[in-house]
Amino acid sequence: MDEAINDAYEELKRADHLVYVSLKYTRTADVIKNILNRLILAIGKAIDALINKLIEDGKLEKRELSYPEKVKIIKSEFSEDKKIMEMLDFNAFLRKIDRAEFKGENEFRRHVKMTVVVDDAIYEIDLDKITSFYKKTKDYVNYCRKLFIESGA
Repeated sequence: MDEAINDAYEELKRADHLVYVSLKYTRTADVIKNILNRLILAIGKAIDALINKLIEDGKLEKRELSYPEKVKIIKSEFSEDKKIMEMLDFNAFLRKIDRAEFKGENEFRRHVKMTVVVDDAIYEIDLDKITSFYKKTKDYVNYCRKLFIESGA
């Protein structure tokens, strides 16, 4: 099993704790922002695992790649896999949210939310939304792991 996929699971563990423990007790926009960062890191590690799979399969030579190069390679090599294409789009969305200025509302209350403006649209990320982001990311990482198990890597 690839080390990068194990690293992705470690990031998911951290995100899990933030979602189900830290956010429950602190209820701040900063915790939501930290969860977003962990989800981005987890998907990034899953992308690294896919790149490593391509290297192991002999479809790619081992070299340093930037994030945009990795995405371009994965889009070309896994273009038929809708789940991976969806994961890349979701990660791009999360990265846009992460880079945007955010504002916390109703902090220290049940209805805490982080508000950001991305591409002239306002997104309000509350407890339910960030939990769904976490579950979606977990599904993507599990899917990438299954690709490794099926290929015998």
